[in-house]
Amino acid sequence: MNKQIVIAGGGIGGLAAALACANAGAQVQLLERASAFGEVGAGIQLGPNVVKELVGWGLESALRQVAAFPLALHVRSASTGAELGCLPLGERTQELYGAPYATIHRTDMQQLLLDAVKQRPQVNLQLGQRVSAFKQDDAGVQVCTHEGLTLVAQALVGADGLWSVVRQQLLNDAAPRVSGHLAYRAMVRQDSLPERLRSQVVTAWLGPRLHLVQYPVRRGDWLNVVGIIQGVVGGELDNWDHSANAGDLRKALAATCSPLQDLVGAIEQWRLWPLCDRPPMRGAHEQARGRVALLGDAAHPMRPYMAQGAGMAIEDAVCLQQELSRDVPMAQVLHSYAQRRWQRNARVQARSIRNGEIFHVTGPMRWGRDLAMRSLGEKLLDVPWLYRGPDA
Repeated sequence: MNKQIVIAGGGIGGLAAALACANAGAQVQLLERASAFGEVGAGIQLGPNVVKELVGWGLESALRQVAAFPLALHVRSASTGAELGCLPLGERTQELYGAPYATIHRTDMQQLLLDAVKQRPQVNLQLGQRVSAFKQDDAGVQVCTHEGLTLVAQALVGADGLWSVVRQQLLNDAAPRVSGHLAYRAMVRQDSLPERLRSQVVTAWLGPRLHLVQYPVRRGDWLNVVGIIQGVVGGELDNWDHSANAGDLRKALAATCSPLQDLVGAIEQWRLWPLCDRPPMRGAHEQARGRVALLGDAAHPMRPYMAQGAGMAIEDAVCLQQELSRDVPMAQVLHSYAQRRWQRNARVQARSIRNGEIFHVTGPMRWGRDLAMRSLGEKLLDVPWLYRGPDA
């Protein structure tokens, strides 16, 4: 009998899960609370570990039509503009890890996955459906929505993001924690910028208690910029899309170098939201219990300082596909999935937290970081255990 699976959430993680489950031969009901598919946000980076999985799904051609493939990652001092380190990407990444490094707009990533999912007749996409509760027993899982829909399946996958309803009922844990970091995000057409501010590489500018990252998206035609500073904002944290005052970011960068201030000054529209996460996972029980599993940010929301939030969701989905392809009971499928994923996810969560601390250090520690970066830049910036993939 075909496996019947309900997926809560239609973002990047939920669509990746739907594609993965369909590839494993399952019948999928995907529930998305919004009335239309769409991603609010800016760019994401896809390491070779993630690009390799997308290629395995047959999405290489679609990816190349919308992504950029930067040739290098540069780290610079936000104060002086001096280069601290460089990691070649491009051919080096392809040769070492079997896939290139890509950068892409979130909307393009979601649309790429949505187009692939729509080609799978065994996936039913249901918009405007908000999961309210579920019940599971030895026979299956029953999923109910606020709109009155009731579905019965063999498994439920919660891919409903940072404020996951599925997670809350499954684990009954606390709300996500506030990191104390604020992210200002912007997208701008490169041809609207002065020539000196355009870029086709990833650049991270590191300063005391702040950093800024920029990289090309949309085949290099657009530039994604995110500035992160330490601070807090009021209001409801689950409504992350706060209207931002560009002047606040410019004020925070007042002591930085001219090229960085010029870039920020050339961009008028910014979105601001406080970054939240959860502590690193402590065991497989935090990713699956019985017939219910969590995927992506619902399971392991992380700070963006390894650029692997979307990547870990896609890796989760690939692992779920592999486990679903086995002829074993569903509870065993999900238990094996969680056992294979939780430690890697926890490691990326912990490393992301640590990177944020390193990016924002002050005083003598900052001098030590810069010295180490100048001496060992490529070695410090490369992450072989991550980029080789989960099964290396």
